[in-house]
Amino acid sequence: MSPKLLNLGFGNSVVSNRVIAIIAPDAAPVKRLRDEAREEKRLIDATKGRRTRSLVITDSNHVILSAIQSETLAQRYSPNFTLAKDEIEEQEE
Repeated sequence: MSPKLLNLGFGNSVVSNRVIAIIAPDAAPVKRLRDEAREEKRLIDATKGRRTRSLVITDSNHVILSAIQSETLAQRYSPNFTLAKDEIEEQEE
């Protein structure tokens, strides 16, 4: 059985069973978490130069930045989620 992937946008994915949390980047504690991860070389930027709209925390304590909103990622994370390719492309723009 192959692992399920969570699409983070722009061709980036993470193994879904490694995800601990999907959070919005607005709060000060989240910004500190991102800064600490950057200093400790645990930060992965999957935004492709766009504005960070969510952070994905993994069980290995890595922090992944995504340009996709946290609500959208949470929907993609749910087991019953199906999304047409056209809808994915619209959300990434």
